[in-house]
Amino acid sequence: MSPRTKQQYEEIREERKAQIKRVALEIIFEEGFEQTSISKIAKRADISKGLLYNYYKSKEEMIREIIMDGFREFINIFDPNKDGILTQEEARYFVEEMFHILESNLKYWRLYFSVMLQPKVLALIADDFNKLLGPLMKMVMDFFKMQGSDNPEADTRITMALLDGICLHYLMDPHNYPLKEIKKRIYKIILSA
Repeated sequence: MSPRTKQQYEEIREERKAQIKRVALEIIFEEGFEQTSISKIAKRADISKGLLYNYYKSKEEMIREIIMDGFREFINIFDPNKDGILTQEEARYFVEEMFHILESNLKYWRLYFSVMLQPKVLALIADDFNKLLGPLMKMVMDFFKMQGSDNPEADTRITMALLDGICLHYLMDPHNYPLKEIKKRIYKIILSA
């Protein structure tokens, strides 16, 4: 058997890291951030505590990465051509892809949102979250300005709150949630503002 290549080692490392993050998210969901320890995560992930420290210096670093990875997944679909300008087509695309992302891994996103909303976790990610959110908010405000809004900031905040709420309601009851009808209403509200 030939030795592993650098690429194979990197793939193994990424798989292991993903496993650690999955386990950490589950434990933090079950027990809360404060009660979760590196030892518990290592034990459930079936790795040594020392090996886990090769991936993360602390549980704080780990949860920051978990939460920011999820947030970046949504940011990546927000302005697909990365020109800093949100168009009606891109707004529609974002809504479609947002639900596609949620539908593709319901369990993960349920865990993700419940963990993200824990006060200690929110405090850990606040600075990073705000740095990423600032440009996104500006883009949405510019979108509403182009749509002729008389109060783009208020329209932006209402839209963001609306989308957050819709995501949470969908995650709570995806089988009974009238997704197609909600999407139509979102398009009508957002694209006619």
